[in-house]
Amino acid sequence: MRKLMSALLYTALMGLANTGHTDVAAAEAMREGDMRKLIFHSAPMASSDVAFMGEDGQDMTLADFQGKHIVLNFWATWCAPCRHEMPHLSALQEQMGGDQMEVVTIATGRNPLPGMQRFLAEIEVDNLPLHTDARQALARSMGVLGLPVTVILDPEGNEIGRMQGDADWSSENAMAIMQTLIGSEG
Repeated sequence: MRKLMSALLYTALMGLANTGHTDVAAAEAMREGDMRKLIFHSAPMASSDVAFMGEDGQDMTLADFQGKHIVLNFWATWCAPCRHEMPHLSALQEQMGGDQMEVVTIATGRNPLPGMQRFLAEIEVDNLPLHTDARQALARSMGVLGLPVTVILDPEGNEIGRMQGDADWSSENAMAIMQTLIGSEG
């Protein structure tokens, strides 16, 4: 009860102090289970402008996704926790993806397209992009040191949260957190 009261008080005070952080504070207070690993920053941080290859073979940057919340996941075909996590990211995209939120997956390191396609087919995921960061330039510029790493970007393209390791992004808690963040823009 004490933690709940503290979380509510903190959320209310954040609302008075800075309305831009109110919903991040509310989302942070909601974290349970796997989502406890999701660390929200005290202030939005600029993300990287390093290019990566889109699934169409063209260079793109994270700025191409501005205007919506992005759940940005760095993964690789050799990563066992990624194999566990990707179906959950797929379910999050299925349930919430659209004009306000999108799951963006980027395979970092050596991940040949046929291997990526086989990986996703084996785990029955068909709604996530096959973007690549073969030289790990984007991953390095964003401080990705292990896989998987998931970064949440706000509609302006700033990093507001980060998780190291896999999680159930299709859980009610994860979806409620994302809905709280999305609702702040409404």
